[in-house]
Amino acid sequence: MSLSFNIFFFFTILNIQTQLNKALDDMSVSLCALKEGMNYTKQLPEQGLTQAEVLDRISEYETLNEVDWENGRVSGAVYWGDQTLTKLLVKVYGDFAWSNPLHPDIFPGVRKMEAEVVRMTCTLFNGGPNTCGTVTSGGTESILMACKAYRDMAYERGVKHPEIIAPISVHAAFDKAANYFGMKLVHIPLDKNTMKVDVKAMRRAISKNTAMLVCSAPQFPHGIIDPIEEVGKLALKYNIPLHVDACLGGFLIVFMAKANYPLAPFDFRVKGVTSISADTHKYGYAPKGSSVILYSDKKYRHYQYFVAPDWQGGIYASPSVAGSRPGGIIAACWATMMHMGEDGYIKATKKIIDTARTIKTEIRKINGVFVFGDPEVSVVAIGSDVFDIFRLSNALTSKGWNLNMLQYPSSIHICCTVLHTHEGVAKQLISDIKEQVALILKNPNEKTTGMGAIYGMAQSIPDRSMVTEISRGFLDCLYSTEEPKSSQSQKTHMNGNGKAH
Repeated sequence: MSLSFNIFFFFTILNIQTQLNKALDDMSVSLCALKEGMNYTKQLPEQGLTQAEVLDRISEYETLNEVDWENGRVSGAVYWGDQTLTKLLVKVYGDFAWSNPLHPDIFPGVRKMEAEVVRMTCTLFNGGPNTCGTVTSGGTESILMACKAYRDMAYERGVKHPEIIAPISVHAAFDKAANYFGMKLVHIPLDKNTMKVDVKAMRRAISKNTAMLVCSAPQFPHGIIDPIEEVGKLALKYNIPLHVDACLGGFLIVFMAKANYPLAPFDFRVKGVTSISADTHKYGYAPKGSSVILYSDKKYRHYQYFVAPDWQGGIYASPSVAGSRPGGIIAACWATMMHMGEDGYIKATKKIIDTARTIKTEIRKINGVFVFGDPEVSVVAIGSDVFDIFRLSNALTSKGWNLNMLQYPSSIHICCTVLHTHEGVAKQLISDIKEQVALILKNPNEKTTGMGAIYGMAQSIPDRSMVTEISRGFLDCLYSTEEPKSSQSQKTHMNGNGKAH
């Protein structure tokens, strides 16, 4: 390697670092900047505020939200948002605000509701009488619990270095599980046309260390359902547990057949499937902080549990990561499921799938972009062989949309929710995409700017630790109670109306 190349590489990395730091500064301003007259609270008030004063302060915090999620301008994030359901959930949560399922003798109603949420979900995923599970705080915890259970099973049979074999498209929670539990995550490539996991490559990756196989139904980036029946055959042949991650779309796919959108079997009907994760706080429409992990048999769930039999405080046993858990969330989840009923879920599912299929069909007609694979559920991912797709992301952001940016390969996606089924929302999105793509195609080689450029650049950095450090800086921003300097200087140039000169 020549000296000139080394110098070039050094300055390239330095330039990338500078631009990433600039992006971090910009994010810090956008996240931490306050409106005129606001400041951060850094210590308790000497005298407690009255309830009226607290509510006044709360109303100030509500004004900080500038993203128009109520009108369907955001991908995913909020899956229902109807005020009638919100009022019900607030009432139910309030009634159970002090409850804790850690104490089932004190709060038997919450215990009953959690058991019923799990059993109703088992039934939805075609589980038999031996299926079981627990409620968790979200999809990540559900995935962590399955990985922990299968790790301990592998330990029991003598495996010292357990491995998770999963598609490269699988949720990052599996990376987190591997990191937390001392496992190795073996990523399997996708078929470039279908974006489904390469089953032959998955078979070749199986070894004596394999603790579990994973499929997604559907996966987050492109909304594609992996070939679960084929992987189920592998699981049976090699006697390996198979986890189906249905966190994103689980509460859609279980209703799709009755909404006249039948799918291939993906649940406990598939021999070999031993666990399923499904988020009730997504298309189950429960409040955030609610998911379910299901097992085909109680023997698997036992490996999830934690028991400390010799603690001085008494025998300690908990079903999942948390000890104390918010009973109000469980009660609100139960109330949502009971209020929606099968008919409500089917109607919502039909509207969402109708909308997603319309978006998929119309985007495929637009010259210059394409849809990844053949998404069957609620996510539609868009790419381009003609221009940098992040330019389209920037353009749509300028039109008020907030879509997800993805990497490896570069793409953006829309995750359709009930909010996108409202009159005119999907039509406007399609119209804006057509308009912005046409403008981009007038100069397809123009450089990408803003966050799109930063996101694209981050993919090209060979030293991923640099990206990790920047990401840690972003997380630090979330806990900052200091106003960014650029934000403070900007305020000095504000006029009385709060607008910059």
